[in-house]
Amino acid sequence: MSKLRERLAERIPVARDTVKKIQKEHGDKVISQCTIAQAYGGMRGVKSLVCDTSEVPPDKGLIIRGTPIAQLTEKLPEEILWLLLTGDLPTKAEFEDLQADLRKRAKVPEYVWAVLKAMPADSHPMVMLNTAILVMEKESVFRQRYDAGMKKDEYWDATLEDALNIIAKLPAVAAGVYRMRFNKGPLVPSDPKLDWGADYVHMLGIPDKTGNFAKLMRLYLTLHSDHESGNVSAMTGATVNSALSDLYYALSAGLNGLAGPLHGLANQECLAWILETNKKFNGSPTSAQLKQYAEETLASGRVVPGYGHAVLRVTDPRFDAFLAFGKKYCAGDPVFETVAKVFDTVPDVLKQVQKIKDPWPNVDAGSGGLLYHFGLTEFPYYTVLFSVSRALGICSQAVVARGMGLPITRPKSVTTKWIQAEITKAVTTA
Repeated sequence: MSKLRERLAERIPVARDTVKKIQKEHGDKVISQCTIAQAYGGMRGVKSLVCDTSEVPPDKGLIIRGTPIAQLTEKLPEEILWLLLTGDLPTKAEFEDLQADLRKRAKVPEYVWAVLKAMPADSHPMVMLNTAILVMEKESVFRQRYDAGMKKDEYWDATLEDALNIIAKLPAVAAGVYRMRFNKGPLVPSDPKLDWGADYVHMLGIPDKTGNFAKLMRLYLTLHSDHESGNVSAMTGATVNSALSDLYYALSAGLNGLAGPLHGLANQECLAWILETNKKFNGSPTSAQLKQYAEETLASGRVVPGYGHAVLRVTDPRFDAFLAFGKKYCAGDPVFETVAKVFDTVPDVLKQVQKIKDPWPNVDAGSGGLLYHFGLTEFPYYTVLFSVSRALGICSQAVVARGMGLPITRPKSVTTKWIQAEITKAVTTA
């Protein structure tokens, strides 16, 4: 038995009993209410989900298992995976055991490449990634064990098997998508001596003589790994998995949500605005030019991409981490210089717009510019990178949910007529 499985076998029964006790003793306690505006507004702010892997307080930003993300920027993605699953960072022996386990699972079945090669040459990279994940569903340990009569308290174990198998293969699949879709030549074999993030860069085939791109990739994969469970990709994945659809179904469903322009596409939109700005000014603009341009952008009815967040009311600490990385490794790059100047200039412009509640940058404001610096310039591919990272969170949430024995997700909906009737009732009884 792997060290990770041993740790979870110890922790999950305790967590399961804790949840049962809470439900039995305090199940009738109200933790939230829903207004009509929230019902029509995508349930924004309604507390109706449980996520133990991470939380996002509006005044602090991402916290993974009790640790602020700013304290995890030097950790490798494999360490973050262990943290998400168990609540603790791994020891050296546990970390090495997990790395070895992932390497054993990393080989991608040949039929996956055959399917991807058969797809239209202009397929979107996200379609290719999600097709690859879904076509591997035949490998699902959960489905095989469920069909054989698996006990409910073993669901987490089979889900963990699927999670590790998928996560181990994702860098190779994602790198293969990049090389096939953008005509970069033959696939680059994995280097088993490298860690998960560095091997991903190696298989992309983009030159990295300094090793700094590998450093960025490790940081990127850590920062985007999880963001509580109410965002579209995490919630979709959790909902599908709650029906006991295995992780191949659930993860691909969640990542399909990540492909939307209001979710995972934001980083490329941010970078496009930065490049547009530099083009307009023949290089990185002055602060005065940038202020005027931001005002013109807002006056035209557009937004400054990357600024503002649905939850946060402070600078996203993940942006801070990217900004610090850029200052250390990308100084002098005109694209990064503009990213930094926007941060120094645009919030003050946005503060003048009363309807803007959060004038501060989110993670997407900085990530695209750094990827561009290291030669990853194909915008449609950026969400694939996001997906490789977010798989850590979606898969971890599924293991935890099955360990706790959470039921199928099934909220109650109402009609507009019902709401109108409730409004009338409230008015007449007032």
